[in-house]
Amino acid sequence: MSKGIFTAVSGAMAQSAKLDTVANNLANVNTVGFKRDEQLFREYLTSFNKEPGAIEAPRVPASIESFYAHNGGDKSFVDLDGTASDFSQGTLKQTGNPLDLAIEGDGFFEVATPDGTRLTRAGNFVVDGDGRLITKQGYPVQREGGGEFQFTGSDVVISSNGEVFERGESVGKLSLVKVGNKDALLKQGMNLYSYKDTIDPLVGIATDAKVSQGALEGSNVNVIREMTDMIAATRTFESTQKAIQAYDQMAGKVVNEVPKLNQG
Repeated sequence: MSKGIFTAVSGAMAQSAKLDTVANNLANVNTVGFKRDEQLFREYLTSFNKEPGAIEAPRVPASIESFYAHNGGDKSFVDLDGTASDFSQGTLKQTGNPLDLAIEGDGFFEVATPDGTRLTRAGNFVVDGDGRLITKQGYPVQREGGGEFQFTGSDVVISSNGEVFERGESVGKLSLVKVGNKDALLKQGMNLYSYKDTIDPLVGIATDAKVSQGALEGSNVNVIREMTDMIAATRTFESTQKAIQAYDQMAGKVVNEVPKLNQG
């Protein structure tokens, strides 16, 4: 009985985590370049963590409990397995601002932060007081081969391949990278990504990506899909709550009523 209630509790916790993920997606529906997340789950079986010799054949009459002991599957939980980001293309929105840049295709801008190079799809850049092209958080946008952009005027044109011109003269090219293994990307907040230490990101130049000047990539969050997921997760959560209550009521009867029957 106790095993069942733990299974129900793990299910409730899983659905709670899914609701948090969906809520975060909905909160960023208007965030430039945001990529939606999806909660991942896996089934946890204690038999997977047992040594082969630890599973012994039962020496009792056949029952559900003896089957579990024989099979080794005495506990089964829902285990949270992190989140995965959906990197599908967001809708491009024209702004007319020459410093707004959107990437069409597979690629990321590189920006320099105090913690090292980071990647982003959010191209709502600005020019600071020193003429540097920076993100909204103040991080310099990187040039291909290293370095920053520093403008002396406002006549800036950026071609589809990422080459930057000021007053008709080339001043460098945007550092656009392609990550072959998206599982290596780790969200750092503020629409920035870093690389996981344990996975090779397979980084290369994003030769197929196109830069659209005067436009921004919107979030790829679909409100209808997220609301549908929220309703489904809420109903599943309510079902697990009812299961927990049922197990609790059965446990109460075992503690309070069974001893009375034995006394009688």
